[in-house]
Amino acid sequence: MITITARRATAAGAVLLLAGLTGCADEKPAAAPGDTSGPVSVKATDSECSLSRTDVKSGTSTFSVANGGSKVTEFYVYAEGDRVMGEVENIGPGLKRDLIVELPTGKYQAVCKPGMIGDGIRGDLNVTGDAPAQVDEDTALKQATESYQRYVNSQAVALEQKTTEFVHAVKAGDIAKAKELFPVSRTYWERIEPVAESFGDLDPKIDARVNDVEAGTEWTGYHRIEQALWEKNTTAGMAKYADQLLVDVKTVVAKAKVVKLNPLQLANGAKELLDEVATGKITGEEDRYSHTDLWDFQANVEGSQAAIQALRPALQQRDAALVTTLDTNFKAVFAAVDKYRVGDGFKPYQPTDAERKELGTVVDALAEPVSKVAAVVAQK
Repeated sequence: MITITARRATAAGAVLLLAGLTGCADEKPAAAPGDTSGPVSVKATDSECSLSRTDVKSGTSTFSVANGGSKVTEFYVYAEGDRVMGEVENIGPGLKRDLIVELPTGKYQAVCKPGMIGDGIRGDLNVTGDAPAQVDEDTALKQATESYQRYVNSQAVALEQKTTEFVHAVKAGDIAKAKELFPVSRTYWERIEPVAESFGDLDPKIDARVNDVEAGTEWTGYHRIEQALWEKNTTAGMAKYADQLLVDVKTVVAKAKVVKLNPLQLANGAKELLDEVATGKITGEEDRYSHTDLWDFQANVEGSQAAIQALRPALQQRDAALVTTLDTNFKAVFAAVDKYRVGDGFKPYQPTDAERKELGTVVDALAEPVSKVAAVVAQK
């Protein structure tokens, strides 16, 4: 095993996890010495991130991550500037999950994040070879990425518009208007969050909850303002955070308009959005002051569905039965959350255990087939 040493220690983080969504991957055989084509086994603990090898061939790679530690962990592949090429989150102790990711030739970092916070335990990953991109070999996959890119662009434009309105309300001291716009502006963010998360540290600056902030780092973004609006019923002192939020959102929007995505990023992003539902929305942890979690819940699922719909022609060719299951299970999730609708929005979300269980069951049922999409997309 090739052990990756920690660049910086991570802070401990408490994470509420819906166990049914963590997923378990079948254990893969270890790659033979010198083999650069088979799955890469990743041993993640609270203090190490060991890869069976750190040289892989360009094209599609599978990382089989096993968490042998005591904390929930994440695994990332970063390109330069901490751009996320692929990730798997919410890997509980004793569980395994696979990341299937397309990587062109270049230098990357493989990163484990025990506690799901901080810079993580990092090491170099080298990708060599001249494998063609999936979109260059498959017309349906090329069309999928182009379709999804159009979706991302439309959501990014709306995100900037609504966040601008929200920021203006905060700075004007219009508490009622700011409260009205808070969940609306976040809807567009939540639909494209995996894309936004790929741009280094912008996601935590915009969307971190107070318990996600590292010691010595200032808490900024939506939830800092949310706390003032609902817990203190004021906008006092929030102008600088509102200004910074808009700057950061505009940066995300500019990057989202030019980023080039590959089909596996669509597939993995669809699953990541359902993980977001499980760990933040169903539990009520995300919007803990405003209780507007169901706006985020709906938006996450809509974003997941948009990625799957973009891939639909390719999936139909490869696994028509999976497409039927996905259609059925998306409908079930939307029907479940529709019970909480009030007008154009949702009632405040302060769920009972029974309500959490009901929503968790339908999301879990959807997450299982969505977790299969990446493997289907990776088929030759």
